[in-house]
Amino acid sequence: MNDRPAPSTRGAVLRDRNFLWMMVGGAISLLGDQFTLIALPWLVLRMTGDTMVLGTVLALIAVPRAVFILVGGAMVDRYSPKTVLMLTKHANTLLLGVLAVGVFTGGLSLPVIYLLSLGIGVASAFSIPSGTSMLPHVVRPEHLAAANGVMLGMRQVSMFLGPLVAGVLIAVFGDGAGGDMANAKGIAIALAFDAFSFALSAWTLSKVVTIATAPRPDGPQLGVWNSIAQGLRHVRGDAELFTCYLYWAAVAVLVMGPLHIALPVLASSRPELGASALGLMLGAHGAGTLAGMILSGMRPDLRLGTLGTTMLAIDVVIGLITIPFGYVEAAWQGALIMGSIGLLAGFMQVGVFTWLQKRVPPALLGRAMSLFMFIFMGLVPIAAAATGWLLRAITLPQLFAGCGVLLVLVAVAAMLVSPLPRMRDARGPTAA
Repeated sequence: MNDRPAPSTRGAVLRDRNFLWMMVGGAISLLGDQFTLIALPWLVLRMTGDTMVLGTVLALIAVPRAVFILVGGAMVDRYSPKTVLMLTKHANTLLLGVLAVGVFTGGLSLPVIYLLSLGIGVASAFSIPSGTSMLPHVVRPEHLAAANGVMLGMRQVSMFLGPLVAGVLIAVFGDGAGGDMANAKGIAIALAFDAFSFALSAWTLSKVVTIATAPRPDGPQLGVWNSIAQGLRHVRGDAELFTCYLYWAAVAVLVMGPLHIALPVLASSRPELGASALGLMLGAHGAGTLAGMILSGMRPDLRLGTLGTTMLAIDVVIGLITIPFGYVEAAWQGALIMGSIGLLAGFMQVGVFTWLQKRVPPALLGRAMSLFMFIFMGLVPIAAAATGWLLRAITLPQLFAGCGVLLVLVAVAAMLVSPLPRMRDARGPTAA
């Protein structure tokens, strides 16, 4: 069965004014997020030059997000996703606006950055599950696949364009070189744009009219914690699904988290690189991911045996090409590596997401996806924060080489002793 939406379905979605309001707001907000992804680490490194401080800032964002994201998923299931999402957009507008003004005026202190980072982390714990739950309330069921395709593609485009534009903007208008915050207007503009993007996307969200979905069950509902526990029990009872979550958690902690902080440190510590090079590398990753997703759509049957074997083999390749990253001396070299990683990861992303969505019963999918997001949006920044402290004891080349070797070892171990090689592309729900 071909799960790709027909062209006529895509056309119908793009003629839906309700969806267009959400799509435009989402595109603006996603673009703004990429500006902060570049600007905030750069700001901290320019102010302090201390990777431990950067690790602390990332931890203040990551820890509350990791702690509350499952609560956010349960709350969204109980209340309106639009209401929760609107509140988070207003909160982020205020937090990023204060951050931008502080950089503009030169009155920003480290404790204020810590406080604002904590607020951003709490807000994201609720914005992530509410944002990913909105589409079924916006488009008709027969248009959901096409709408998801449009939104996912748009996300990858923003991950390509956003870092490039933000890197150039910061470099042109002032990146605070030498710790001179009076020359950091580029950082302030990038943060102000993200604040504006949240305000504008809140306005477009107010134009979205939600449609009725499945009625809520009669009788008393489970409490938040019992609801979370129910979802965790289901994951634990499915051997392949549980092993997948454990494997993804290992990759997030041992590889993805360290690389999250290693890239800005690499660009900041090498005079021949800089903010524009960081933007180019992250943009290349976004472009590679989009190309990989397109390739996956064109060749969904391209496998090395099973879906699981293909995933593990691709991770081995990614690990091998990560090992020499610490010796990058030019932006094009980093962009080539990041683009290759994005291409391989993007190719697997479509198949893995489809497998996960068809593996889990619809009634538990929201909580299962919250756990999935907890791994990649909770554990990754926590691991990045720990890496900031680790970089006081090891060098960047050692970090990149260690991450690459660990990824290869974890993937090979999973191939030899876990049920992951038995993962096959799902053709339909496997659980009632």
